Amino acid sequence: MGQVTFVLGGARSGKSARALVLAGPPRAFLATGQALDEEMAARIAAHQTERGEDWHLIEEPLDISEVIAGHPAGESLVVDCLTLWLSNLMHHERDVPAEITKLTTALEKTAAQVILVSNEIGMGLAPMEKLSRAFRDHQGRVNQAVAAVAHRAEFVVAGIPMVVKGQ
Repeated sequence: MGQVTFVLGGARSGKSARALVLAGPPRAFLATGQALDEEMAARIAAHQTERGEDWHLIEEPLDISEVIAGHPAGESLVVDCLTLWLSNLMHHERDVPAEITKLTTALEKTAAQVILVSNEIGMGLAPMEKLSRAFRDHQGRVNQAVAAVAHRAEFVVAGIPMVVKGQ
C-alpha cells in the first residue's frame, strides 16, 4: 500500500523544500506549472536547480490523477503543486469537483509514496472578484479532500513543518 503525505503552507513558506526532503529515492517530480512567461520560467529553473539531477521529471499540468495512478510501488512522487493544477483546470474549464474525485481515488489506490504540495490561501479576506472567490473555494475543497485521504499532513510556516495529521 502507498503512503500519501500532504504538505500545505503559504507562498514561500518552504513547503516545496520540505516535500523534497520527504521524498526518498528513487523519486520523480510531477510539475504542474507551465512557463507561460519569463518570470515563471525563472521560477521553474530555480526549482530544477534546487532539486538536483537525481529526479525524474514529469510535466503534467492537468491529468495528474493518471500519473499518480500509474506511478510504481517503491518510488516517491512529489506533486508540486495542487494550486497551479487547480488554476490550470479552471483555465481549461474542467469539471473541478470531478477532477478532485479522480485525484482522491488515485491517492487511495496508489502503491507509491506520494507527496503533494499545496497553498493555503483561505486564511485571508474574501476576494472581491467572483472568479477569485471561486478559486479560493475550489482550493479549500481540494485541500480538504487531499487532507482527508492523506496518511500524514504537514503545515509549513517560515520553513518549519508542523504535523497536523499522522505521526
